[in-house]
Amino acid sequence: MVMTAPLIAIYGATGHTGRLVAAELLSRGQDIVLAGRNDAALRAMADELGSRAFLAPLDDPASLRELAESAAVLIHCAGPFSITGAPVASAAAEAGCHYIDHAVEPHHVKHVFETFQAPAQRTGAIMIPALSFYGGLGDLLTAAVTEGMTGIDRVTIAYAVTGWRLTTGALNTARQLFAETERITFAGGALHVGYVEPRNTVFPFPPPLGPRTMITPIPFPESVTVPRHVPTRQVETMLTARTFEEERVFDSEDADAEARAQTDFTIAVQAIAGHGGRAGQLIGHDLWRAGALASVEAAVRLIGGAAPAKSGVLSPGEAFPAEPFLRALERLGAFTITL
Repeated sequence: MVMTAPLIAIYGATGHTGRLVAAELLSRGQDIVLAGRNDAALRAMADELGSRAFLAPLDDPASLRELAESAAVLIHCAGPFSITGAPVASAAAEAGCHYIDHAVEPHHVKHVFETFQAPAQRTGAIMIPALSFYGGLGDLLTAAVTEGMTGIDRVTIAYAVTGWRLTTGALNTARQLFAETERITFAGGALHVGYVEPRNTVFPFPPPLGPRTMITPIPFPESVTVPRHVPTRQVETMLTARTFEEERVFDSEDADAEARAQTDFTIAVQAIAGHGGRAGQLIGHDLWRAGALASVEAAVRLIGGAAPAKSGVLSPGEAFPAEPFLRALERLGAFTITL
């Protein structure tokens, strides 16, 4: 009897992140199908990689359901997720297909938790939104830093990024997030939705980076995901102000893969409880690859016997033991971790 590897579907496969995910999965000997909305681009990529293509427009629930029913895991890479997220997530939840996405948008992540928890639990699907660079790695690092802590007053997740080159999807997402007036924040032990005035502050990154001027609050998913598994009264996310001041950030849609890889980043987490606290950081190069590796590592674990014991919608830090997961990514060269 010939055993075949479980099929992993990549939605948005022809985009930059989708291509990185596909390449990494193939390097691990996984069976993949390339899915999305552009038939010609999908077929060309399938010919290039020797894989299969599957056309599944967002307004075609039957095709999305067929895709989800054919796969063991679906990795969703096509943003903005405020547009693409719900149809694909719904198909996965109803089909019992494990689901991972690269969403940055907190409202989408909140919607997945609120809408698909019951369907996913009923069908046995495990759904992990926001498992990417922004959001996912911050959530996992927070879980690793705060392991065993109680009564945490505040968690701060600070991103320092240089050399970022936005794809079309990322650019559209950034425009949407920064224009948003109904922002999701977590303070006083509760989730809040409403206007919050952004401000500048200084975050003390460890050497050699040192203190940096930051924009906060940045609308990232940790305000939704972290409180699910970390006993904190406040979650604050911030990004270096200089990130969006650099040249070519907002006109880099046509940048090639080599240019997109020229990113340097630090993600630092600071957890304060009473008179003490803990901190940790990730330092790496190429945020796109780091995000792709995170979703691939999760997908392989979901089909390889290291899946969470419970189904439903889970934060990255709920789904997997955080430090071992991050150490696996470190061995793959995604970053170096200090705890």
